[in-house]
Amino acid sequence: MSEWIEVAVCGAHMDGLPLNHQLLGLGGQLVLRTSTAARYRLYKLSGFEPPRPGLVRVHGQGREIEVEVWRLPLERYGKLVTAVPAPLCIGTLELQDGRMVQGFLCEAYATDDAIDISVLGGWRGYLASSHVDAPKSDINS
Repeated sequence: MSEWIEVAVCGAHMDGLPLNHQLLGLGGQLVLRTSTAARYRLYKLSGFEPPRPGLVRVHGQGREIEVEVWRLPLERYGKLVTAVPAPLCIGTLELQDGRMVQGFLCEAYATDDAIDISVLGGWRGYLASSHVDAPKSDINS
């Protein structure tokens, strides 16, 4: 019998998006669509193809950010972790219901040249918005 680990994703690994096949290929199963606690900021990072966001926990002015929680067989979790490119990383994040799960986070230095898209509520909000090609100052708030 397999043990499972829950992993929150907030970008290109979400259901139907370009890197979702990686989770499916590891035996991942979508468990829940939810959001983080209001302690995070989301940034559109530079230099990734396909484009990806970076989720950063902050001390103040955080927002709830849309995430999906996937469960993976524990024995395949390491394969996911080792495939995550810097400045992205896997760490512990807090969901809006207070639960703590493993999930995609971003090192803060990567936000220096990134666009803060937190006001859009998540990566899908960013992709759907008319702000996709807007300058930084149009999305920051």
